[in-house]
Amino acid sequence: MEKIILIATSNEGKVREMVQAFDGLPVRLVSLSRIREVLPHAEEIAEPVEDGATFMENARIKAWYYREKTGLSSLADDSGLSVDLLGGAPGVYSARYAGVHGDDAANNAKLIAEIAARGMDHAPAAYHCALVLALEDGSELTAEGTCRGTIRPAARGSGGFGYDPHFYLADGRAMAELTREEKHEISHRGAALKIMKEELHSLISTAS
Repeated sequence: MEKIILIATSNEGKVREMVQAFDGLPVRLVSLSRIREVLPHAEEIAEPVEDGATFMENARIKAWYYREKTGLSSLADDSGLSVDLLGGAPGVYSARYAGVHGDDAANNAKLIAEIAARGMDHAPAAYHCALVLALEDGSELTAEGTCRGTIRPAARGSGGFGYDPHFYLADGRAMAELTREEKHEISHRGAALKIMKEELHSLISTAS
């Protein structure tokens, strides 16, 4: 029987990456925006308060919140950027660094300004991703991934989202210049999803 997993995010970019990553498993991934396809009478669910101090804590908060609200196994991630020069910022505040959640342009502008204020035009950085899959039986699976690069002031590329246009890899390309397949192969979320896929495959194989 196909297992239904709720993707606990409204970020369509993340939804696409997760669906692609789990291809080949006997699971059906359903995003929050399409939850009525599997729960026809589901009411709108308010977003949880993400007050964790780490990416893993926030991912766990979201996964279990939606698991309790829907009864479905729920997969949540929390991810963001960490810049050593800025003491690890923006960290868990990556999506709302400039004050408004999801305002990529404002977040990037603040990031570049903060680096420049310290007399630098670039800075080593790392993307981090934590995943938690809260399962119907009360257990959970977790995975983490990291991708290292450099933040630079020039924005390049039209793909990706978040800080991708300013996040440069060792080969000189910005994350936003990668194809979806290339990004999945090297990104923090791609790395975490590969681990999660292996863990879920093992769980399904054991259960069957």
